[in-house]
Amino acid sequence: MDTRPLILLTDDDQSITDSLGPFLERAGFRVSIAADGQAGLDKVNQFHPDLIILDVLMPRMDGREVLRRIRRSNNWTPTILLTQVGESSERALALEEGADDYLNKPFDPHELLARIRAVLRRARPGEKSLSAAWKLSASGLVLDRRARRVSLDEKLLELTPKAFSVLEYLMTHPDEAVSRERLLDAVWGWAYPAGTRTVDTRMAELRRTLGDDPDKPRFIETVSGEGYRFVALVSGE
Repeated sequence: MDTRPLILLTDDDQSITDSLGPFLERAGFRVSIAADGQAGLDKVNQFHPDLIILDVLMPRMDGREVLRRIRRSNNWTPTILLTQVGESSERALALEEGADDYLNKPFDPHELLARIRAVLRRARPGEKSLSAAWKLSASGLVLDRRARRVSLDEKLLELTPKAFSVLEYLMTHPDEAVSRERLLDAVWGWAYPAGTRTVDTRMAELRRTLGDDPDKPRFIETVSGEGYRFVALVSGE
């Protein structure tokens, strides 16, 4: 019996599925391919994959509608969206609809592989993803996504909108090394003209507000040559 995790790759671009399918097989996964949204939804119900990759722009049914239908059926299979949307607000909406992560096209297959492994590591079978949770908690730190409020040990904290978004992204990707470039793309959007020093400025603000010592971090550690990692255990509700 083949015990390798099963990935459902749903994309109407055959050049992507022809190259990505064998790449993921070589990386240790079984791969099933669907060429449109409806076929992908049918295969979700038929094969119960361990992880789903969904292109957003597809015929018959787009990836976000597939995701909405999956989540409405109380199916919380880890899902990664492949998007062509540069605006961070649009991608944030996709996460709120239940995606575990997203990757903007064009992408490096190795980056997708890293995201797949990270999503599978933090997935809890049958439970909502952290990206779909409205409240995130970690070691006395509570981030309320609806109210856009953060408290630490029951004391309300004052954060700028960008610092809030950086913290939100890190808490929905715990124990994962997140590069400055990735944070810049996720929070500010790919077209934002600033460099990665903008991320470091917001990170310094976050650490001051959280009282987090970079040398002995309670929440956010610096990963040398990589970026940042949220190290506290995160739970969602």
